[in-house]
Amino acid sequence: MIPLNLPSFAIKIGGSRERPTIYDILRRKYVALTPEEWVRQHFVHYLTEHKGYPASLMANEVRLQIGAKQLRADSVLYDTGLHPRMIIEYKAPNIAITQKVFDQISAYNLLLHVDYLVVSNGLDSYCCKMDYVGKKYLFLEAIPDYRDI
Repeated sequence: MIPLNLPSFAIKIGGSRERPTIYDILRRKYVALTPEEWVRQHFVHYLTEHKGYPASLMANEVRLQIGAKQLRADSVLYDTGLHPRMIIEYKAPNIAITQKVFDQISAYNLLLHVDYLVVSNGLDSYCCKMDYVGKKYLFLEAIPDYRDI
């Protein structure tokens, strides 16, 4: 896996050479080590270890349903009342963050109505604060610390 623009952490790799796995602290199990999962695990550790996000208020692979269509939000941060506050969408490092990625996360937000949207491919990361009154999102210069959201 390639180095990312995210801090390193105590990575736990398992599985076999043919089917490597990585430990997911939120799901509490080893999962297939894909390029997107590499980004997810780095980003979750970045949020919990460097930005103060409580792992107990985060979930990976959150199932959503729009009509008959099943979707999965990559990660969701909840408040202490378990209301969604942030959706995080990950892409593999070789996938550019484009309008299509923002369209995807915006579709998830139609159901969750969160305050923040974050997208990352591990090399580039963007965070938007939702402005529901103005019907737009405002790009932030950095991912906010948990205490600031």
